[in-house]
Amino acid sequence: MRIGNDRRSDDFEINVVSLIDVLLTLLMFFVLTTTFVQHSRMKVNLPQASAEDRDMQPPAITVMVDRDGHFYVGSDEVQGTSVDALKQAIARVASDDRNQTVTIRADAMTAHQNVVTAMDALGQLGFAHLSIATTPAQAETGK
Repeated sequence: MRIGNDRRSDDFEINVVSLIDVLLTLLMFFVLTTTFVQHSRMKVNLPQASAEDRDMQPPAITVMVDRDGHFYVGSDEVQGTSVDALKQAIARVASDDRNQTVTIRADAMTAHQNVVTAMDALGQLGFAHLSIATTPAQAETGK
């Protein structure tokens, strides 16, 4: 008599259909609620400069100026072209650290006054480390 060794040899199964349903529902939730940030929504033709590339920390604040003189702080458009409107938009995005580097990305064909307005607004807020984004100049051949 063999009592105890007479175990059934049925295969053990785990039903994962409900687990897959929950995971797909969570995946759909995260995909639909995620905002996809587009830093370069606005097309800006940067001016050229012959300076070498530098290994810099990415700036926390980017101020963009398009060809028509519209300002963007990060990816948000500033309503109005005055210094006060730009200062308010920068103050909303900026932290209390005024030593961080701010990059100004201005279109090469925008009026110089628009870049000066952006620099003036940043200076009034206390930012001292400004950089202007450029593209590398084409190497001249035939010299």
